[in-house]
Amino acid sequence: MTNTRISTELHHGWTAEPVVGAQIPAAVREHGPIPATVPGTVHTDLLAAGLIADPYLGTNEKLQEWIGSTSWRYTTSFDAPAGDAERIDLVFEGLDTIATVRLNGEVVLESRNQHRSYRVPVGSRLRQGANRLEVDFAAPVPEADRASLELEYRPHVNHHPYNAIRKMACSFGWDWGLDTATSGIWRPVRLESWSTARIAQAIVSAGIDGDDGVIELRVPVEAVGSDALRVVASVGLIEARADVVDGEATLRLVVPDADRWWPRGYGEQTRYELHVELFAGDRVLDERDHRIGFRTVRADTTPDEAGTPFTIVVNDRPVYVKGVNWIPDDAFPSRVDAARYRERLTQAADANVNLVRVWGGGIYESEDFYDAADDLGLLVWQDFLLACAAYAEEEPLASEIAAEAREAIVRLGRHASLVILNGNNENVWGHVDWGWEQRLEGRTWGATYYEDLFPGLVAELAPHVVYTPASPFSPDPSMHPNDELNGTMHIWELWNRRDYPHYRDYRPRFVSEFGWQGPPTWATLTEALPDEPLTPESPSMLVHQKAIEGNVKLTDGLVAHLPLPNTMPEWHWAMVLNQAVAVRTAIEWFRSLQPHNMGAIVWQLNDCWPVVSWAAIDGYGRRKPLWYALRGAYRDRLVTVQPEGDGLEVAIVNDTDAAWSGPLRISRLRYDGTALAEVGIDLDVPARGAARIPIPAEVAAVGDPADELLVAESAGERGLWFFTEPRDSALSEARLETEARAVDGGVEITVTAVDLVRELAVLADVAAPDAEADDMLLTLLPGERAVITVRTASGVDPARFLEPDVLRNANALLSPRKARTAA
Repeated sequence: MTNTRISTELHHGWTAEPVVGAQIPAAVREHGPIPATVPGTVHTDLLAAGLIADPYLGTNEKLQEWIGSTSWRYTTSFDAPAGDAERIDLVFEGLDTIATVRLNGEVVLESRNQHRSYRVPVGSRLRQGANRLEVDFAAPVPEADRASLELEYRPHVNHHPYNAIRKMACSFGWDWGLDTATSGIWRPVRLESWSTARIAQAIVSAGIDGDDGVIELRVPVEAVGSDALRVVASVGLIEARADVVDGEATLRLVVPDADRWWPRGYGEQTRYELHVELFAGDRVLDERDHRIGFRTVRADTTPDEAGTPFTIVVNDRPVYVKGVNWIPDDAFPSRVDAARYRERLTQAADANVNLVRVWGGGIYESEDFYDAADDLGLLVWQDFLLACAAYAEEEPLASEIAAEAREAIVRLGRHASLVILNGNNENVWGHVDWGWEQRLEGRTWGATYYEDLFPGLVAELAPHVVYTPASPFSPDPSMHPNDELNGTMHIWELWNRRDYPHYRDYRPRFVSEFGWQGPPTWATLTEALPDEPLTPESPSMLVHQKAIEGNVKLTDGLVAHLPLPNTMPEWHWAMVLNQAVAVRTAIEWFRSLQPHNMGAIVWQLNDCWPVVSWAAIDGYGRRKPLWYALRGAYRDRLVTVQPEGDGLEVAIVNDTDAAWSGPLRISRLRYDGTALAEVGIDLDVPARGAARIPIPAEVAAVGDPADELLVAESAGERGLWFFTEPRDSALSEARLETEARAVDGGVEITVTAVDLVRELAVLADVAAPDAEADDMLLTLLPGERAVITVRTASGVDPARFLEPDVLRNANALLSPRKARTAA
């Protein structure tokens, strides 16, 4: 009789076929069973079989709506595992979504939740030789509609009632996402054979006591007999043992003088190997391995004279959060592998980000995501998966939400990077401000999840993780949930109705969402959109612009700063530039308020397909100009000029462990470089500190606003202040001296400014789709030089990177004649 757990993947031999659907194309109906990839989704199976076109391209999304209104059957066969195990379980890590599982014609599982795993004993149902496994997926769109009727209407922000079933909300589309309404076995499936007992879970809480690392460990055990069982846990030579009593063992390990896990920029990301074994006598029945890190985290919400702060404190050190919001990195998340997670999170870290917020309309992210975050020192804020909607607190939804939350907390709580579990995205705000109360007519909307269920589960299963009830939220329940002086807030009034300089009208304690739209990179745009001509309003562009009045808001957000171009290449450059400047403006303002403000989380890091959106990295993984703006605005040492009252101040932010001492020079210059006024000031800014220095009136008192700027410089860091918007300024067409030469791995470009040049950028992907510049958005004073390296394997003539559609700047956007000529 086997005494160890044996796992057998069931990923091969699957087919998928439509069962019921009103608009199934003839080619699909007549094809017969389609080879299916597991883990995967029916969309990608249809794509691989050549039965649909790529939904990311052109206007194909609209042609594929029938898929979400069709029920699908997945089928495979397998041989029963050899041996005499006492238990054989069928384990699904993820089914999307309303599924009925049959083994040899007998129903063994009915599931209703994409966000849970399932385990079913099937040993007595297996046959010698071949066994047939079928998974029937009910059509998600009508199932959501049906569930909405059964539970009764609850407000939401979509054209489908995504809040009625436990499926990835953005699978039904979002204001940046396509409507796929997927079905499929989206996470691994396997058989597990075992005898006597197995480890059901390892509930790990790792923290610090003095200088020691402490692991509180609970190990629930599932047994099929009455054998005496024992759990042994070890970290290196440190070991703890405990008997299993009433189905669970409880252990405590103390690691003396443990090295702590730190967020990036604060120290090393040390992790330890935790090994857990289950014994019956001297036989090892099961084992688990987890990499854990020792750290403490809390949220400081102690009221002060201004209101209630929200400060994340790690290992007793306040952390200024330089964050980004995260959405699923693909409309079909099963396509995102470990390498892609690491690539995307490395892009975040390279932009000086220290926290990633996993938004609540997506998924509980994978182990690969969290492993990469642990390694990179990225703090993670994970929302529970309730977003922008009211949620019924009745069955069957209530039990499903409780089950998925419990599973997610246990799985993710082992990771040192997880510092916040958050109850919902915008639901409390929505209940207060979006007219829900009248529409609900007394129906439940989710309050007990946020106030009772989730905090109770976090306290029980992951007490080492901070719980917050919502984003935005005010710790004082008597305050508005989106009050800028209390807790966290979302700022969308600027993008939706006002202009980005008005970010400076706010003095928020912590901003967990804000952002500005822009198109993807030129290479991504032209790869995904076949329109001829391609315009902001051509058919494919409108399919790939999901925001309400998105193009109107793009235009209104541009014309106060730059003229609206009349050609597509110039429109594209103007919009990606405006996006970058808008977000940079916001971040520099928020950081200048430190320590009153202790965090900014930009919406958003990534995209799930090629689309006009708020992302810094587009749907094909290319860095937009916004990414460079994030890297600059989030750099460890920041000099920025900001208004204060009737004057101007230089804000110095020092997010390092060393004091910043030395001279600060503040100059007022003409655009031609002529110095008009100057002052020198000695700086002494403590580690992890900030300072605001008023600019003397004689320096700040502008003569000709259209032809003057302020420059503040210290230790190689520079902040600029222009007294007018570019379109109202005397900024002339930039004269540049340029040189490009081939170097190992790409091209080196040298640019010398004869005149003032604003926002110099090499849009390298215009010249070669694989090309990427190492720097962007540079403002050069007359006579200054910049060296930019482009990484590419394309072999493109280096001179191509000097052409006007690649070597860009803001100056050129001010001349309509120039815009027409460059096209």
